[in-house]
Amino acid sequence: MSELHSRHRAVLPSWMPLYYESPLEITGGKGSRVTDAEGSSYLDFFTGIVTNMLGYDVAEVREAVEAQIATGVAHTSTLYLIRHQVELAEQIAELSGIPDAKVFFTNSGTEANETALLLATHARGSDEVLALRGSYHGRSFGTVAVTGNRAWKNSSLSPLNVHYLHGTDHASPAFRHMSDREYIDACVADLRDVLATASPKVACMIAEPVQGVNGFQMPPDGLLGAYKEVLDEHGILMISDEVQTGWGRTGTGFFGIDNHGVTPDAMTFAKGLGNGFAIGGVVARGDLMDGLPALGVATFGGNPVSTAAARATLKYVLDHDLQSNALRQGTTLLDGILALRELDSVKDVRGKGLMFAIEMADPATGAPSPALAGQVLEAARERGLLVGKGGLQGNVLRMAPPLTLSDADAAEGRDILLDAVRAVDAGAAS
Repeated sequence: MSELHSRHRAVLPSWMPLYYESPLEITGGKGSRVTDAEGSSYLDFFTGIVTNMLGYDVAEVREAVEAQIATGVAHTSTLYLIRHQVELAEQIAELSGIPDAKVFFTNSGTEANETALLLATHARGSDEVLALRGSYHGRSFGTVAVTGNRAWKNSSLSPLNVHYLHGTDHASPAFRHMSDREYIDACVADLRDVLATASPKVACMIAEPVQGVNGFQMPPDGLLGAYKEVLDEHGILMISDEVQTGWGRTGTGFFGIDNHGVTPDAMTFAKGLGNGFAIGGVVARGDLMDGLPALGVATFGGNPVSTAAARATLKYVLDHDLQSNALRQGTTLLDGILALRELDSVKDVRGKGLMFAIEMADPATGAPSPALAGQVLEAARERGLLVGKGGLQGNVLRMAPPLTLSDADAAEGRDILLDAVRAVDAGAAS
């Protein structure tokens, strides 16, 4: 164990996971690549958990941050006017498509989801919330309550009354014989049943268009739109958790919810917007946002430095049409690794845009295999590629390269993935 690893374990919580048998320390980065403390270079296909959306050392973001710091004002608080904050809010409100939208900035996706839940439960006068099985919405008390992934659920105690719906379990025995249309109809029928039998007054539904921690499982396109039709009949609000799916990452929509043909009442965001600088927030209908009766601030939320970084990041995304690049590169990558489905140890290959995953299984039993996923994680690193891991059983490799990914880097990453998974599969079969 390295000296830094030992120090980490001594002073940081045991429930904070570290990747790799020999955890690495990233000390530098440029474009889609990072360098560790030992001088090894890697192509990064996980980008700080879907956060370094433009990659590393982006001049436009760096210069925007340096210009703000040069003023001597890194922080003033929301008790004063912050020009970057106002301008960023104006842009996000317009991009959201939500009528008369307003924006509140936080520091993280967890805080953003807490805020959205507060808005909805107050507006509806109810603590009842609908969420999806397999979901992850944050690590705080309220967001853990609406998380449907027990690997990340640290408490069964809850400030909310939560009912979990189907949506990303199409492959389960109960549904795998169904077409997408039949599955959507079954999910909607279940929602109606929940509302009729178990939930007298629901405040909202919160859903990720692509479940990040759950290994990029996703509802079939149109399901969340079908759900919203039912929610609207009852006045129930819809919150789209765009912490991982926003800003064009899915390729086919600027926000993940766009793939379902519906505009939510609120959207939460974080991660990629700051390209590494801490920022999150909620964009919601103005009446919903203004409905809270008491005062509220986020001391560091929307500070001058983070909003300067976010404005530069968002401008770069739009100026370079990175949504189109996400679709093009994502299609190339997914098409290239679909051949892995032929392997006995690969249960599934799936994705949308620059969010794609490989699900590993025991070749003898078909059971989820976190061990094989861990071996692929290590094998990819040995070949110069960093990827993520997730899924309910920890058996899914998940990839989210920067939206700036080049043709050459996409091809290199694809080839490393193919080689790493095939090598692990061969070892499992022997």
